Amino acid sequence: MERNVAIVTGASSGIGMQIAKNLKRNGFNVFGLARRVDKMNALDNLGINTMYLDVADEDSVDAAIKQIVAQTGRIDVLVNNAGYGSFGAVEEVPLEEGEYQFKVNVFGTMKMIQAVLPTMREQHSGRIINISSVDGKIAQLMGSWYVGSKFAIEGISDALRLELKPFGIDVIVVEPGVVASEWSAVAMDKLVDSSANGPYAGMARQAQNFMTATSQFASQPRVVARLVDMAAISRRPKTRYAGGAGAKLGLCARKVLSDRAMDALMTAMYRYTSKMVNHEIAINR
Repeated sequence: MERNVAIVTGASSGIGMQIAKNLKRNGFNVFGLARRVDKMNALDNLGINTMYLDVADEDSVDAAIKQIVAQTGRIDVLVNNAGYGSFGAVEEVPLEEGEYQFKVNVFGTMKMIQAVLPTMREQHSGRIINISSVDGKIAQLMGSWYVGSKFAIEGISDALRLELKPFGIDVIVVEPGVVASEWSAVAMDKLVDSSANGPYAGMARQAQNFMTATSQFASQPRVVARLVDMAAISRRPKTRYAGGAGAKLGLCARKVLSDRAMDALMTAMYRYTSKMVNHEIAINR
């Protein structure tokens, strides 16, 4: 009996690696895809198929999907997890960096979807699971490019859900909150590189302190992987799953508060966490 086939992008670390492990444990024939193939040896040891993939390279995507279809003849689940966070003031982040943020987070996701759809349509079945973020609903200070990319994923997923329903294909969004991963380190590096000096330096420090403070309460990647399990396995999956530190509380606040009230809440949170971090630094000196 053929096993269902699941593809996970960004599987070389953190959330993506845990998603691949969970789906394997749940009986899927899993393909873990990432640029850093050398970081996926642990997945190889579990019997997970690992392959090179750069979602920003269309030829790379086409080659990977062609190989998987040739090997298995089917694709049942696509988990679009690959992505990164580019932070910094819009005025100071080079436009090329902003474009690359969208190329990876948005166009990379869309290219993956385009590549798997012919197979899923022929099957008249399939599930596309897009890893978004609470930042797809709530704006973060100094995060315009990243937040914009995740807002885009939210809207695209809603449109795709209508478009693909007649073909028996489900589109599901997973919205993680604060999760322990390499994402925060990359985001902070980008923030420091672009805006640590100059007119936005004060706000950059607040944003950096906020990331530092909230990382202490970060959930483990398995929390998000369990949400993906439900999205992949449930007979009638929800259109959205949210989880991880602060996710449900933040999304609830976004739903009930006005824009100005939400702005005031976020501003207060940034100031409070910044004071906490600065106080802790002063004590430890």
